[in-house]
Amino acid sequence: MEIRLLRYFLTIAEEGTISRAAAVLHITQPTLSRQLKNLEIQLGSPLFTRDARQMELTEAGLFLKSRATEILMLSDATEKEFIDRKQQLFSGNIAIGCVEADNSDTLALMLEEFIADYPQVTFSMFDGTSEDIRDRLDKGLLDVAILLEPIETSRYVKFVLPRVERWGLAVAATSPLAQRDWIAPQDLPNLPLVVGGRTEVRDLLTTWYGHAIDELSIVGTMNLGFNTMPLVIDGKIVTLSIEGAITAYHSSDVKFVPFKPELNTNCVLTWKQGRQMSPVVTEFIRRFRESFG
Repeated sequence: MEIRLLRYFLTIAEEGTISRAAAVLHITQPTLSRQLKNLEIQLGSPLFTRDARQMELTEAGLFLKSRATEILMLSDATEKEFIDRKQQLFSGNIAIGCVEADNSDTLALMLEEFIADYPQVTFSMFDGTSEDIRDRLDKGLLDVAILLEPIETSRYVKFVLPRVERWGLAVAATSPLAQRDWIAPQDLPNLPLVVGGRTEVRDLLTTWYGHAIDELSIVGTMNLGFNTMPLVIDGKIVTLSIEGAITAYHSSDVKFVPFKPELNTNCVLTWKQGRQMSPVVTEFIRRFRESFG
């Protein structure tokens, strides 16, 4: 039985006529009469006796009125509790760390929806390396963060995002490599390669390459790939990267060429274990779980 029909029924009982009830409910008389008829058919009993001037409740109508009043009171109280809960989230700040990745777009979409629902909530965004972001998580300067695997997360609660991040090389658009569909392990040894400074990333590359990393011509390390892009564009180096980081650079002078066999990892939403979260942050995490769990 729909809550809407119970409200219609109670309004008719209170007003005494279909016409007055229809005016209160802002619907047409024929529509309200039809809804009442459907309710009586559903219950298998007339709810009103009708005459030219007034509608009186039958015995079944009196019983339904008492029950409908209780149901609607409970429904209204439940709705109010949810509204009150939402009111608690009307203000507050979320401090978020995020690496450059395809999942940065995912974060942006989630934030857009969240701020639309809670317009008085603000956010602070910190972009940086995984190490910088983890340091801020440990110090309590960030509430949550999106990090790129492989990453050590034993001190954190993590939620794996389903959208994969594809690894490969960032090369100059004028390089012969830019015409390739992929980069194979045997292509790496003679390339002037710049890689990330994290041990986990170097281990990932070594596993994919299948040989000792010392066999590669690694000319440098980096934290943020943005700072190496001028050298990439000039054709001086190539850099180990994920596709999302190159997409975020927005330059036609740089081309991402994926590895083959494919090398994919995930991004994770993380937060520090044991950290007491505000209602705003708790709701933000809940929405991520609900959307991607």
